[in-house]
Amino acid sequence: MEFIDLKSQQARIKSEIDQRIAMVLDHGRYIMGPEVKELEDRLCEYVGVKHCIGVASGTDSLLIALMALGIGPGDEVITVPYTWISTAEVIALLGATPVFVDVEADTWNMDPEKVEAAITERTKALMPVGIFGQTANMTAINKIAAKHGNLPVIEDAAQSFGATHHGKKSCSLSTIGSTSFFPSKPLGGYGDGGALFTDDDDLAEAMRQIRVHGQAKKHFHPILGINGRLDTLQAAIILPKLDIFDDEIAKRQSVAATYASKLSGMPFELPAVGEGNTSVYAQYTILADAPAELASALQEKGVPSVSYYSVPLHLQPVFAELGYKKGDFPVSEDVSSRGLSLPMNPYLSDAEVEQVCSAFEGAVASA
Repeated sequence: MEFIDLKSQQARIKSEIDQRIAMVLDHGRYIMGPEVKELEDRLCEYVGVKHCIGVASGTDSLLIALMALGIGPGDEVITVPYTWISTAEVIALLGATPVFVDVEADTWNMDPEKVEAAITERTKALMPVGIFGQTANMTAINKIAAKHGNLPVIEDAAQSFGATHHGKKSCSLSTIGSTSFFPSKPLGGYGDGGALFTDDDDLAEAMRQIRVHGQAKKHFHPILGINGRLDTLQAAIILPKLDIFDDEIAKRQSVAATYASKLSGMPFELPAVGEGNTSVYAQYTILADAPAELASALQEKGVPSVSYYSVPLHLQPVFAELGYKKGDFPVSEDVSSRGLSLPMNPYLSDAEVEQVCSAFEGAVASA
């Protein structure tokens, strides 16, 4: 059983992908070719924003967003410790300070009730993360940002792209939306890639310049930038994937509904979808008291599983100088220690879903 099944997806759209790749090989514009602009236009329409900027990775998208906002040494950016390291890494790379707040006990996303107390005169942005497929409570977070001088909000939507919050698409909910096209993401390429979204014309122009070494026009560089361009081949591959994306989301949601039904009543905490949210279920994650033992029991039945973010960021050695200690963010620490993600992809068959659930029943019975 595949934990993330990219082979079945490729088989479904192989002819379209092959055709798209052949077109790129034919025109030879491998950097910033026409497929990049085509994808950006399609994504603008999908998300419902004015600007989309394709970039080299989800990490680069967060870095570029912060650079466009002018964030640097002495500044603070509020985010969460339960996420992939890129979220806080890019803050520190610019010389700014990541300031962590805990996550909600049910959605495992940024807890808006913890944000206000973390804001200081040095706070320059908020960076909530859409973990496992749904957005944070962006409505509440945006209200707090507005109250404190219209602080910019960067939505890290690497896992929540395609989800909605009160009817609006992820990446259209804040100052800047950022996503990733890493292959395992709901909308993934065959390598690294990412995108930025905004309705702000000035920020869009700055982010476009930053992704090409700060270049405004040929040989003219008014700002510092990076090599953050999206490869044409990746754009060409993502385009046919976008054609089937909504269907794949529906299939993911169907698998999640079956999991929820069949695993209900077992001694685990199942994922909760926040009020007004939909989830694209980038992962289907449960909380178990003995996840390592459970993972071993599942593997014996041919069922793979993954413990994501088992060490939260405030306890990572690289951030030791921030002065956080164990116990500072109890919800994040609990979820990190007990989280276990099950196979989740649009191409899980009914038999495979039944295999997963039966393996759980066997593991519980023998515990």
